[in-house]
Amino acid sequence: MYNLIMVRYSEIALKGKNRSFFEKILISNIKHSLKGLENYRVLKEHGRVYVEFEPKDYEEVIVRVKKIFGIVSLSPVVRVANDMDEIYKVSLIQAKKVLENNKYKTFKIEARRGNKSFEYKSPEIARMVGGYILSNIDELNVDVHNPDFSVNVEVRNSTYVFTEKIDCFGGMPYRSAGKAMLLLSGGIDSPVAGFLMGKRGLEIEAVHYHSYPFTSERAKEKVMDLAKILSKYFGRLRIHSINILEIQKQINENCPSEEMTILSRVFMMKLAEKLAEKNSCKALVTGESLGQVASQTIEGLNVTNSSVKLPVFRPLIAMDKIEIIRVAENIGSFETSILPFEDCCTVFLPDRVVTKPKLEKIERSLSLLDVEKLIDDALENIETQIFHPEDL
Repeated sequence: MYNLIMVRYSEIALKGKNRSFFEKILISNIKHSLKGLENYRVLKEHGRVYVEFEPKDYEEVIVRVKKIFGIVSLSPVVRVANDMDEIYKVSLIQAKKVLENNKYKTFKIEARRGNKSFEYKSPEIARMVGGYILSNIDELNVDVHNPDFSVNVEVRNSTYVFTEKIDCFGGMPYRSAGKAMLLLSGGIDSPVAGFLMGKRGLEIEAVHYHSYPFTSERAKEKVMDLAKILSKYFGRLRIHSINILEIQKQINENCPSEEMTILSRVFMMKLAEKLAEKNSCKALVTGESLGQVASQTIEGLNVTNSSVKLPVFRPLIAMDKIEIIRVAENIGSFETSILPFEDCCTVFLPDRVVTKPKLEKIERSLSLLDVEKLIDDALENIETQIFHPEDL
């Protein structure tokens, strides 16, 4: 059983003089993810991060570290001294381990000499280790172009030998790009939007709107379940719940019925912005995709953009529903998102909604309402919860 993994990152390596800033956050995130495990260590060496742990924790470490943004891939590795006899021995053991479960016929040695003081260059290491394996395993051949498997040998301060590379999410370390407020609903899109912006390094805080008692407690619990799922990737997620029923009642009583959806959306954006400013968030994140529903036309997006000053990030804007569902399935939110509970957008929903709202008309409708009072009243009864991965 392994007790060491090698962690690779790609985009961080392009950050020049800022590289150490991102590396420190990445290492901090790895350590945070391993809380609760015993005797682990996180080390950095020449563009790689290594995680040492108790062998019994191997599978748990892989599960946790694989979810950390900024990591492009990881490998379980065996570390030996920079000694060719040791490298031969471990490389042969690794090759035999692969062949125990696979009927492979060809292999290749991938050698990398990061330590330039080592006496053999990369091609020489590959040739020598490959020759040793060939002389000890019958019916195995070298194919440098299309091998069935590879044995990797990386010579650094120590030598690391491995045969497996596990793909991760990549991106940038979480909390390396500031903080934003995610408008989180119970649907498929907004959890995916939050995940994608978290993957770009944004710290995510979330706000959820409900219309209790017109919407049920179970509908609200569904959103909390989605927040718990996202916390697996973020380490923790703070979410605020706001009841907008009174706002919807006022819109229903005073404004054209076909504007209910877009006006509700304007209030959601304004509430999110106030909350964002109070909690040091520098942007809003939504799950809008162009043309998907009535409020997500270019005219509708122009109206909602005009209602706030903070930048609005819409990572799904050019994605179709199939692409969004694929990400939702990959991150584990899809099955929860499709549970059949109503959300606040269905309250007072008219038979016909405006799909190409004009800004001046919407502003005229807003002038019929005491906007600031409605927002302040809604924020007075806010509920806040914090979720961690262990809450799942």
